[in-house]
Amino acid sequence: MPEPIVIVEDLKVYFYTYAGVVRAVDGVSFEIYEGETFCIVGETGCGKSVTSRALTKLIDPPGRIAGGKVLFKDRSGRYINMLELDEETLREMRGKEIAYIFQDPAAALDPLYTIGYHFIETMRDHGTIRSNKEGIERAIELLREVAMPAPEVRVKNYPHELSGGMKQRAVIGIGLSNMPRLLIADEPTSYLDVSVQAQILELLRQLKEKRGLTLLMITHDMGVVAEMCDRVAVLYAGHLAEIGPVDRIFMNPLHPYTQALLRAVPNPTRRMLKLEPIPGNVPNLASPPPGCRFHPRCPYAMDICKRERPKMIEVEERHRVACWLYAKR
Repeated sequence: MPEPIVIVEDLKVYFYTYAGVVRAVDGVSFEIYEGETFCIVGETGCGKSVTSRALTKLIDPPGRIAGGKVLFKDRSGRYINMLELDEETLREMRGKEIAYIFQDPAAALDPLYTIGYHFIETMRDHGTIRSNKEGIERAIELLREVAMPAPEVRVKNYPHELSGGMKQRAVIGIGLSNMPRLLIADEPTSYLDVSVQAQILELLRQLKEKRGLTLLMITHDMGVVAEMCDRVAVLYAGHLAEIGPVDRIFMNPLHPYTQALLRAVPNPTRRMLKLEPIPGNVPNLASPPPGCRFHPRCPYAMDICKRERPKMIEVEERHRVACWLYAKR
């Protein structure tokens, strides 16, 4: 089995606000293996995007990384703690070793500059090109690689002249321009039409195989998880609920939250008269419930669930869950 390219240990990200300390990510641990597609899934506000940004310390005030480690395997095979690096070193790592595709492609592109300029700026900052002419030539190659129609024309266009799907292709091309080893896609299809979503997902799959990338996907769409991922981590209210291979998560979900998530989406393999919503509300992370944060919404909640946070335990090979229902096993 490949070695992990990222090891996250007890990661904590808190936001210090006038309403109190918001524990957005509170003690999350997982590994991402080289060459795999790893998904983090959960409801809006569960801490998915904050977790992905924390990997390279992209946390703006009032947020702060309050604890933990993020170990990244560099090209020499040595693990370095990203949270101990200075800002200058992190700037070199972002885009070159770890690249991001953010969820809104329009917001990721500066409307005052052409698509080609975005490529040039990204590659020039990391020393990938020696001249603007080389940058334009490389940009055209990358746009052609991401299946952009008429790349020689699009490289001269401004963002407002492109459709949503074209903007997303451009953003993916920019992310790949410095040959990163880990690509983080934060809900890359959330602003796109359904037909374009399928094209973008297929594009990401092809690029991953062609370039030998490791892909981290952030999503709330279980359909995307089923189609794209090798392993999946289920996040709830800043806590990790369950982690395992995608087929086991779908065929044998262990955590009550994972089970509720799957019941709340259409399933073509069984007849459903109506979808089952998850009862209750997502907790306020400025004053989260004690113990398991899902216990106020859980039909199987016990007294211990209200008092103590369950530890992550391995129920079957590579399939772990944080739930008191499995503690005796």
